[in-house]
Amino acid sequence: MFALTMQLLKRYTMKSIVTKILSLFLLFIVAACGGKAEKKTKETAQANIPDSSLEIEKPQLTFGFIKLTDMAPLAIAKEKGFFEDEGLFVSVEAQSNWKNVLDRVIDGQLDGSHMLAGQPIAAGAGFGRQAELVTPFSMDLNGNGITVSNDVWSKMKPNVPKGADGKPIHPIKADALKPVISAYKNSGKPFKMGMVFPVSTHNYEIRYWLAAAGIHPGMYTADNVQGQIDAEVLLSVTPPPQMPATLEAGTIYGYCVGEPWNQQAVFKGIGVPVTTNYDIWKNNPEKVFVMTKKFIEENPNTAIAVTKALIRAGKWLDEPNNRAEAVKILSMPQYVGADEVVLANSMTGTFEFEKGDKRSMPDFNVFYKYNATYPFYSDGIWFLTQMRRWGQIPEAKPAAWYEETIKDIYRPDIWKKAAELLVAEGHIPATDIPVTDGYKPATSDFIDGNTYDAKDPIGYINSFEIGNKDNSSL
Repeated sequence: MFALTMQLLKRYTMKSIVTKILSLFLLFIVAACGGKAEKKTKETAQANIPDSSLEIEKPQLTFGFIKLTDMAPLAIAKEKGFFEDEGLFVSVEAQSNWKNVLDRVIDGQLDGSHMLAGQPIAAGAGFGRQAELVTPFSMDLNGNGITVSNDVWSKMKPNVPKGADGKPIHPIKADALKPVISAYKNSGKPFKMGMVFPVSTHNYEIRYWLAAAGIHPGMYTADNVQGQIDAEVLLSVTPPPQMPATLEAGTIYGYCVGEPWNQQAVFKGIGVPVTTNYDIWKNNPEKVFVMTKKFIEENPNTAIAVTKALIRAGKWLDEPNNRAEAVKILSMPQYVGADEVVLANSMTGTFEFEKGDKRSMPDFNVFYKYNATYPFYSDGIWFLTQMRRWGQIPEAKPAAWYEETIKDIYRPDIWKKAAELLVAEGHIPATDIPVTDGYKPATSDFIDGNTYDAKDPIGYINSFEIGNKDNSSL
């Protein structure tokens, strides 16, 4: 035993001596070439750093999101390394509901978040929790749908015009739902539908769809924040991932939500999407990315860098060949976590209505084209007009108030700085920066054909039969 130990020790000692000699030899070589190698490394590093690189004030960041496909720019910016390219180390965390998202951003627990477009606007306009929030980036266009239960659809369907192929003609208006609601009322049953949050696009879209057919969706007042005064349809809040289960339980008879929760109802066989928000308002703004005004002021370069990464993610997403990979990424449990086949139904240029009725909808999810990422003042003002129309803003405001309010919240100046750097770096063409005063042209691309001109908010509010009316002389 002793002899074996001595033999092993001798071998170990010889190995150590050889290792040390080799190490010294390598050090000599490195020392001889080190100057050139170090110089070359520094030159290479400098060559790889664009002149437009920013000095990041806060590189480690935590962002929030809700499990919806329109959170995709955050997932892609992280998974494809766009955040890292900007010197940012980002954690992306799912949140339980939209109120939690808002509170955690305001309280500083999140540095920023995927958010409902109406949330920063309401916070600045005085509805709900008030705070100074900033939107430098619009995350997407379209992406929502309105789904009803199988029972409601069976009663709606006879009222829906059909094409030569026997399939329903789209868009399906709420006129087809009106007799169903009357039947529920006559039998003493309130007609209940869900939306995701009081200031969500979904709330305003389902209200718009209903009101366009003469169905009153209810009013808000300063004393009643349920929004159900004079309502023919009782709208209530349900978090997006819980929509299908709530519908299946019979608690609600329909809902307005983002994907994949309309397509999930189709796959589960519990409901039928009857319209999308593309048909309610073509290429409407949907989610936004939000940070506090305080964060932007303290970390201006970081805010620009974040916006750069998100713009690149939007561009990547709108290249058709990337959608299949995007679906795989979003299906990961840390992001949306839905089955790939469900996500692909709307993310790859189609949308399924009644089971087996899959239609081409190439613009159902838009993340970059049509200047989707630019935070237009006119988009934000539309939300303000709807808040006033339905009483969330309880008192009439002068026309100038709408512009002044939105300019404190929507920050195209940050977006433009980010985009100009991306042009300089060769990531986007200069033609992708819109030449604009922040206002889109007036449009009548709505399900009722009504014209929206953001430069005349009072006239727009007064153009509806249902809702508040204001004095244009204010």
